[in-house]
Amino acid sequence: MSFWELLLIAVGLSMDAFAVSICKGLSVRRAGLSHALTAGVWFGAFQALMPLLGWALGTRFQALITSVDHWIAFVLLCLIGGNMVRESGGEEECMDASFLPHAMFPLAVATSIDALAVGITFAFLQVEILPAVALIGCTTLILSALGVRIGALVGERFQSRAKLFGGLVLIAIGVKILLEHLGVLG
Repeated sequence: MSFWELLLIAVGLSMDAFAVSICKGLSVRRAGLSHALTAGVWFGAFQALMPLLGWALGTRFQALITSVDHWIAFVLLCLIGGNMVRESGGEEECMDASFLPHAMFPLAVATSIDALAVGITFAFLQVEILPAVALIGCTTLILSALGVRIGALVGERFQSRAKLFGGLVLIAIGVKILLEHLGVLG
């Protein structure tokens, strides 16, 4: 998998955290640097941790399902992406203004569950996991910190578009993986 494909996956995975960060920015009167960094660190850390855990699980079972790994990658990425696309048209929730651990931990877990499935996919595709999770974590940290600032400045207007974009990127990568393994793409 190329750097650019990994970067697209990182951006796609970070869109849930980005959208939640926009909401967090909306929830406070003045979103300062500490708010942005708090959201960035929480979301970035969990977006890096979850694919690492998924990869660890995937490598344990790789021998059992090598013949269908491309189908698993396709299905997981399309399900995750499709869910993000579906959520992009839904009603937005009110967000708690707290940036304390009791508020950030469940949000970080919830926005990173899809990264666990991507980590399983990475095991089947034999992706070098440490550079991949570092890229995912750093991308999410940066986009989440920006999301808090954008939320404070712009508002809810872009939240659903971010999820839609992220979902479409993940679906496109899943289709590409499948087509490559089927010999349709070189």
